[in-house]
Amino acid sequence: MPGLTSSIGMVGTGNYLPHEPISLESYVEAGLELSPMDNGPLVRAPQWRHHVAPGDRASEMIERAAAPMFERVGVDVRDVDVLITNVLLPDDMFTGCGADTAHRMGMSPEWIIDLHNGGCASFQYMLKLVGSIMATEGARTALIANVQNTAGQIFAQEGNRFKAHCVAAGDGCGVALVTAEPGPDTPRLLGTCTRNTPATARDLGMATSDGRHHWQTGDSVLDVQFDAAKTKETLELGNRLVPELVRELSEQCAFGIDEIDVLITNQPNRIFLRNWRNALGIDAERHIDTYDRFGNLYGAGVPVTLHEAVTAGRIKPGNLVVTAGFAHAGDFAAAAAFRW
Repeated sequence: MPGLTSSIGMVGTGNYLPHEPISLESYVEAGLELSPMDNGPLVRAPQWRHHVAPGDRASEMIERAAAPMFERVGVDVRDVDVLITNVLLPDDMFTGCGADTAHRMGMSPEWIIDLHNGGCASFQYMLKLVGSIMATEGARTALIANVQNTAGQIFAQEGNRFKAHCVAAGDGCGVALVTAEPGPDTPRLLGTCTRNTPATARDLGMATSDGRHHWQTGDSVLDVQFDAAKTKETLELGNRLVPELVRELSEQCAFGIDEIDVLITNQPNRIFLRNWRNALGIDAERHIDTYDRFGNLYGAGVPVTLHEAVTAGRIKPGNLVVTAGFAHAGDFAAAAAFRW
């Protein structure tokens, strides 16, 4: 479904990767066994990843990503009137981290939204929500933030840490500052495109070996698993969704796929990254890849990678930048386009 194309701009980006990076070699030294197939070019685990530590809070990660950005772009945090967060593993049972983040950073926004759905495509979803709020409610400045914090808290536990999806996961935070009054040199949002596929919503979820719910007491380790009986369908849907959403967005915003200068997607694994760019006919140089440096950052993958591309000078003025991703087992997908 198309999003509002009101003229909103991205004033700045930022990211934060917690603590020192952890190498694949350290996993091997700790007992991870790699077969020849595990070291294949498309299924090899990332070389590096970061993990949160006990006591690290999502609000603290957002502050560490956002504070340098505000200083860099010269915007007062007190001017923020919309704060939207997406945190994969909320720190508290009943409340999100939005109010805590606002308090830590000294802001008092009119809108605080802790968005719990959207997963690996939630960055685009938050942009769409911000555009709607700015168009209908008169909001002027918004901070959006993605936090991935399950690698160090769930996937690094004994019983999980050597599983393929656990080795691939990393933690991090990506943020963006959005304005309803972009200047002539401010990157502008051209449009967003989103799709819900609710039938797949239960094909991924919390799992324990003894079948207990995550809120019940027990000794089994908590993990996150796909429905094994639907593996083929999940892979096919994941391969298809991102290219389809990018094409829908290109039609909506009237640009050709060949005009895309930079493509940034979520970073689940090397196979999806290859398949997506091949399906779109985009070469690897234009598809930014941070998987080997940070692993699978889930919802934080797009904004973290966007900031890396900006700071490395891989996005130039005038570039057409497209971000896209799919969430969970495919229940949500989204794309967004910017003129830098």
